[in-house]
Amino acid sequence: MTAKTYELRTFGCQMNVHDSERMAGLLEDAGYVRAPGDADGADVVVFNTCAVRENADNRLYGNLGQLAPKKASRPGMQIAVGGCLAQKDRETIVKKAPWVDVVFGTHNVGKLPVLLERARIREEAQVEVAESLEAFPSTLPTRRESAYAAWVSVSVGCNNTCTFCIVPQLRGKEKDRRPGDILAEVEALVDEGVSEITLLGQNVNAYGSDIGDREAFSKLLRACGRIDGLERVRFTSPHPRDFTDDVIAAMAETPNVMPQLHMPLQSGSSKVLKAMRRSYRQERFLSIIEKVRAAMPEAAITTDIIVGFPGETEEDFLETLHVVREARFAQAFTFQYSKRPGTPAAEMDGQIPKKVVQERYERLVELQEEISWEENKKQVGRTLELLVAEGEGRKNNATKRLSGRAPDNRLVHFAPPEEAVRPGDTVTVGITYAAPHHLLAEAPPVSVRRTRAGDAWEARHAAPPAGAQQQGVMLGLPTVGVPEPLPADTGGCGVR
Repeated sequence: MTAKTYELRTFGCQMNVHDSERMAGLLEDAGYVRAPGDADGADVVVFNTCAVRENADNRLYGNLGQLAPKKASRPGMQIAVGGCLAQKDRETIVKKAPWVDVVFGTHNVGKLPVLLERARIREEAQVEVAESLEAFPSTLPTRRESAYAAWVSVSVGCNNTCTFCIVPQLRGKEKDRRPGDILAEVEALVDEGVSEITLLGQNVNAYGSDIGDREAFSKLLRACGRIDGLERVRFTSPHPRDFTDDVIAAMAETPNVMPQLHMPLQSGSSKVLKAMRRSYRQERFLSIIEKVRAAMPEAAITTDIIVGFPGETEEDFLETLHVVREARFAQAFTFQYSKRPGTPAAEMDGQIPKKVVQERYERLVELQEEISWEENKKQVGRTLELLVAEGEGRKNNATKRLSGRAPDNRLVHFAPPEEAVRPGDTVTVGITYAAPHHLLAEAPPVSVRRTRAGDAWEARHAAPPAGAQQQGVMLGLPTVGVPEPLPADTGGCGVR
């Protein structure tokens, strides 16, 4: 009997990417195989949705509509919808798209195979959206997209009440994993050949609030530093309110914690931050940046900024530009505010006209592009060790280059060495050119270090499972590292 095939379509933040790896693991554990790219559709198509993106529901129903005739002509085909939009809309999805077989939420990812089988046997849609977390994503089976890098969830949910964000309503209150469970997972991943892990949480540095230890996150970083074979540790994303001096010290003093920080600003105006209910002000934010730079002068700091929040004046916007100039972010992910149903900000007075938001957005992007380029130019002449990456350079085939990530997470394209180099290996290169969003090393690497992570990548690709296919993530974040800026169509925070 031929195994049933599946296809996963993922939208949204890092947490959704992590959840999708678990969904793939669950399906393969249940006997499904990933549909080849050249196949005429899969037996099961799963949408892992996001409720933060603008018009997320229209995009979902558009995709579902395209599948309707294919499902009608293909007996036994099933469609499942999970993620944040499923958590939010529940029965609405089946009413608008009655050909959907399964709807499941953010809290019961582990039920996907059972719900698919139940829908098949009963021949009716199964809608099951749990109100509280049934299992941490990291405790479920997984099919990781990368052989050398992995997400590790430290917490789920969020206790913040940002007025522009619907995520806490959909992911629930923060729940922390026990440190021992997290470290055991990291050690198991390293044993499999993983050399880089990213600690993941909706508000990652608030880790410990659920277990009564305010320094739990800094302790976790230091504990990761004691794991043999773990070369790079990253985390995303912290909140300025909870970012304490002990975390800065742990980052600076733990060699395998990378000199990279994603610190969401959202607005440089203290008045707007108050309206956003962000619980810090401009001075607090800039003091964090100053402390990080004092402890780690080489650190690359990135951020998120929302333009055009309700009530934002020109003076407020100029305050944001001031912070951008002072902080000198390596990159900023800039978003135009748009209403999100169910958030307090959607009902606020002072909604800004689209034309004004667009003009401010363009000014912000122009300033940040200038700063990003200037900061990248400072890297020219430096010698950096890169973790060789897979799929990071869109033009690599045409340019005959490879790509990798520097310790500070900057993307570097480099000339290939004479010897074979694999994703997961490391190379040492000299930077010769800088662009706003990447660096170039135009000469071959000074040295190549073959690693266990590279061995793991090679083993995975030497004999891929029947029907397996490397598949990217749509509208989400790359498996490794900070992405290029997303389109300016959202006012949500996601994991950031």
